[in-house]
Amino acid sequence: MLLLAVALAMDCFTVSIVSGVILRRREWRVIGQMSFLFGLFQAAMPFIGWICTAHFAHYVEAYDHWVAFLLLAFLGGRMIREAFLPEEQQTFNPRRLSTQLMLSVATSIDALAIGISLAVSGFTTITQLWVPLALIGLVSLLFGIAGHLLGIRFGREVSRRMKPSLIGGIILLLIGFKVLLSHLFNL
Repeated sequence: MLLLAVALAMDCFTVSIVSGVILRRREWRVIGQMSFLFGLFQAAMPFIGWICTAHFAHYVEAYDHWVAFLLLAFLGGRMIREAFLPEEQQTFNPRRLSTQLMLSVATSIDALAIGISLAVSGFTTITQLWVPLALIGLVSLLFGIAGHLLGIRFGREVSRRMKPSLIGGIILLLIGFKVLLSHLFNL
């Protein structure tokens, strides 16, 4: 379960690094809020997948990777476009709750499949499920905080050499393609 939690948290970690690079300084409210949302959504999505298994599993599995890809591609494309705009016209802002929610949803959609796999692997009651979900949420929260701090620490150097929005947009696109390809080709 710990390895599963770490694997699910890696996208949150990567996005948090990008957010830290953009923030450039410790803003604990933003770091805590975004990391909490990452943990919440990473724990909630497997629960939703577990609940929907009996009725909607085939619908969820058929489209979850496309939704994640489109959200990440939208956000990544917007960040890339904004990297070439004057700073006062840039709107991608990890401080905004709407941006944090979109990133949380986009990075956690693939966790729906984990809920489905938990249901078919013997987790039949909520009491059995709370430990894996809590572990997934906690690891994602901690990886979110660590990613932000790493991004802030090393982002100063990166932002002197390159535009953080451009790097962040490319990373979000790559995560989106990874989600899409892993589902399409069962990687």
